[in-house]
Amino acid sequence: MIKLNKKSLIRWKIYIDRARMYIGYIQFLMIGFVFLESYKETSWGQLVFDNLYYSIPVLFALFILLQLILGRIDTLLGFREEEMRNASATNPVMRELLNNVKDLQQEVRELNNKLNNKNNQ
Repeated sequence: MIKLNKKSLIRWKIYIDRARMYIGYIQFLMIGFVFLESYKETSWGQLVFDNLYYSIPVLFALFILLQLILGRIDTLLGFREEEMRNASATNPVMRELLNNVKDLQQEVRELNNKLNNKNNQ
């Protein structure tokens, strides 16, 4: 029997989101194939399709390289960090953890001040 509660629904959503990421890879490859098909009648397209045993590994390597370059640009521009910061700010669990850390930091400062005052006397 499948339980229909909040935790199960959230777990299923996570599974769907992760699968969607992998489907995105497949879609990217399919778009590349459609792009190549549109150039099939050109000399460049004929070169690719006439030499598929060489073209497929080269195109796959270019696909991976393009992904790495786009990922690096994303990292350099700081988009992911900002996304994580915004997601964390709206996440109630993370907000509670951050508030607890701030409270602990304040307590440590107060204890350090008391120790310093005691040592100075």
